[in-house]
Amino acid sequence: MGDLYERLVDCRDVLAERTGCERHDVVAVLGSGLGLYPGTLKDAVAVAYRDLPGFPIPAAAGHAGTAYSVQMGKNRVLLLSGRAHAYEGHAMDVVTFPVRTAILAGCRSVLLTNAAGGCGDGIAPGDLVLITDHVNMAGFSALKGQNDDRLGPRFPDMSDVYTPELRRRALAAAERAGVALKEGIYFWWQGPMFETPAEVRLTRQLGGSLVGMSTVPEATAARHMGADVLGISLCTNFAAGIAAHRLSGEEVMETAAVAAEKFCSLFDELLPTL
Repeated sequence: MGDLYERLVDCRDVLAERTGCERHDVVAVLGSGLGLYPGTLKDAVAVAYRDLPGFPIPAAAGHAGTAYSVQMGKNRVLLLSGRAHAYEGHAMDVVTFPVRTAILAGCRSVLLTNAAGGCGDGIAPGDLVLITDHVNMAGFSALKGQNDDRLGPRFPDMSDVYTPELRRRALAAAERAGVALKEGIYFWWQGPMFETPAEVRLTRQLGGSLVGMSTVPEATAARHMGADVLGISLCTNFAAGIAAHRLSGEEVMETAAVAAEKFCSLFDELLPTL
């Protein structure tokens, strides 16, 4: 097995062969319950993750494990339906492998979506929330270990992880689509257990609006490689201590299904503009 960069290049080449497309412009990672969007698009070329060497196979419900290549306006878009999570036991180079592959395949814009618990004022289940920044509460970094200068610098700047210009485009696309898009800060807790009420109170006290178990490693790796990043959360439930009932994975999937139409309308407007 070669080093990470060599494995990424190998996977990039297989992706090009399988999709018939040498270069992609935009990659979008579709989070829990959001993987139905590719089915709304015509002429999308599907490639199973198992056919892409190095891609981890997602284990969480609602993560299909299929990549789709499709033309949207002037952009060739790579849709990644499903992701692997750190809580499944994967190392960070595995969790971030698909996004890094996409960037090496030409993607300069990275859209990361997720299902998240809401704890900020004015954020409720069913809301779409533009991520303005994040806080890593998991205790480890996607960049831990020896740095490969071919991928990015040892100490990348994180002043604007979520690119302001892409956030402006997202807000404009939401307005055109007639979809409300709120804004908030995302806190990454490793999981797989839902956060405790005390952890949610801490998140609120530190200015957080959302809690979730993904996205931050991919955003960090993308910025490390110099790509622009956009993050959008679907609030699927009130977080612990706010919700009046016990939390469950089933609730996440049910809310995601109800909100799917809003997500599809937003993506139709947004992806061609990134």
